[in-house]
Amino acid sequence: MSTPTDQEGEFRLPDAPEPPASKFHARLAIMLLGVGAAAAGLHFVPKALAKEEAAVTAPAHLPQVTVAPVEQQTVTDHRELLGRVDARETVEVRPRVSGHIEEVRLQAGQIVEKGDVLFVIDPRYYQAQLDSAVAAVERAKVRVGIAESEAKRTASLVSARAVSIEESETRNSRLAEARTDLQSAEAALASAKLDMEHTNVRSPIRGKVSRALVTAGNLVSGTPGGATLLTTVVSVGDVYVYADADETTALTFDRIRREGGFAAEDGKVVVEMQVGDEDGFPHRGYIESTDNRVDPSTGTLVYRMVFPNADEKLVPGLFARVRLPVSAPAPTLMVSERAIGTNQSQKFVLTVAADNTVNYRSVKLGPVLNGKRVIREGIQNGDRVIVNGLQRVTAGMIVDPAVAVN
Repeated sequence: MSTPTDQEGEFRLPDAPEPPASKFHARLAIMLLGVGAAAAGLHFVPKALAKEEAAVTAPAHLPQVTVAPVEQQTVTDHRELLGRVDARETVEVRPRVSGHIEEVRLQAGQIVEKGDVLFVIDPRYYQAQLDSAVAAVERAKVRVGIAESEAKRTASLVSARAVSIEESETRNSRLAEARTDLQSAEAALASAKLDMEHTNVRSPIRGKVSRALVTAGNLVSGTPGGATLLTTVVSVGDVYVYADADETTALTFDRIRREGGFAAEDGKVVVEMQVGDEDGFPHRGYIESTDNRVDPSTGTLVYRMVFPNADEKLVPGLFARVRLPVSAPAPTLMVSERAIGTNQSQKFVLTVAADNTVNYRSVKLGPVLNGKRVIREGIQNGDRVIVNGLQRVTAGMIVDPAVAVN
């Protein structure tokens, strides 16, 4: 095997085959890119590592909550009592004479005036008694006239010695007896007239009448203590509400009233009331009286209150809730019910400080007034309480608060 030489006889290696032009250019581009990246101080990292670094360096999102400032209002503390509505006047209509009902003149639920005839009892028997009483009076008057005539003649006859003194006294006695019989007959006539009048059963008051409990044709009794109930009439307009207050509430109310701490209107303590289908306490009335003793079996004192009832919505017999004032007006802190949380038996609110840090506050609750909860202890005026997002945060966290829009 011969060694390749050039023309001058010098030794040389065999020529390597030239790479194709396309591969050469690709290699050149890669080399130039690497040099440029190195010159610019860049480096390449794996894709998964890049995502992890981005997650670490991204800013954390703060919990968003809604806050509302604690409200301070001048309010009066109240106690809620359970009561019952009653008419100022209630009458059970019963007959005063016995007999058969001849006519019913009422319509259930209508307004009747005092003296309106509601029922008519068959008057024929009582008309006969009245006629008999009239005749008895006339008969007694005749006897009185005869006795008076005899008595007048007695004096002259005694003077003439025509009759004895004993006969004169007898005639005078007959006159006195006749006059007494006349008085008795006149009393019987008055009684018969009353019985006749009572055959028309009238309404004793102005008010709303119930339905007829006895229809025409039935026999009713007018015996005292056992008279038949025909219907009832209740007065319209203002109503009474009776409510029981426990001893502590009654004593507190009486003390504040003696001290003049209540905002009275026309010298009367104002109370508020609601019935079953109402929100809030839309009815305003006043305390009319209190009972004269505490019921020892229940330890309660009965209050009687008067409420206007122009629209006749307050029907006697309804249950009612009454707000009785038990304090003088005073500044009071109030928050939304949504701000109150429960930790076992402890009520609390979460407040947001100036640096947006959440603080835990145990609170003592009062009643609900105008949709807000009264807070007795635990917060101060100006505190910001969380009303939305309470479950997403805990004490010590930093939050992003937004003010609630009323």
